[in-house]
Amino acid sequence: MSQMPPPMTTGVQPHRGTMILVLGILGIVLCMICGIVAWVMANNDLRAMQAGQMDRSGEGMTKAGKICGMVGVILWGLYILVNVAILLLALVAGGAAAAAGAGGTP
Repeated sequence: MSQMPPPMTTGVQPHRGTMILVLGILGIVLCMICGIVAWVMANNDLRAMQAGQMDRSGEGMTKAGKICGMVGVILWGLYILVNVAILLLALVAGGAAAAAGAGGTP
């Protein structure tokens, strides 16, 4: 015998908390795009929940997905910045080594 989910309030949209939470987690471990999508969807859904247009039972999962999306975007942004800095340092070091080698004796 299966249990029926609790009935939703009439006239409101179902929440998308589970999907937003999954996207937020994927934003941390997979790619930044999922984190951005989770962040934007969570903002829109939380606004709709506050206005009474969306089922509030998924508010906790929606907030958790938003936080995961934010963390994912920040971590991926730092990852990209560190890699760009390493690349620039390698290019500068390689250019300095080439310049030093070009001025030496044959």
